[in-house]
Amino acid sequence: MKRKLTITTEPIDEPALLRQRTMTDGMGAAIYFLGVVRGSEDGKPISAIEYEAFEKMVQHQFNRLFDEIEKRWPVESVRLVHRLGVVKVNESSLWVEVIAPHRAEAFAACQWLIDEMKRVVPIWKKPVG
Repeated sequence: MKRKLTITTEPIDEPALLRQRTMTDGMGAAIYFLGVVRGSEDGKPISAIEYEAFEKMVQHQFNRLFDEIEKRWPVESVRLVHRLGVVKVNESSLWVEVIAPHRAEAFAACQWLIDEMKRVVPIWKKPVG
């Protein structure tokens, strides 16, 4: 399985990422997820979220998650971009692409990856008022 992890302080360039997609003829599903900063956190208005991470452990944990995806689903590739630093409301903080033969396994792998990422990857967020 091909995998690409990008941790960046730069804005996520969704059109460029879409243009870079590659998939073989046997693949029929390309699932994309975009996480966008909302204007409130715990019911209180915010202007941004500041993301911090222990980057070496982030890479380690994502590699473990990618390994598990490879065992569970026939996924051809996963690409994931996560922002660090201050991300303003309505800006993207997370972009995920999963390529698989069928939509069911692509959706399942993407959902599982995001749920597990939130559970085990050391990326912390702090609301900015």
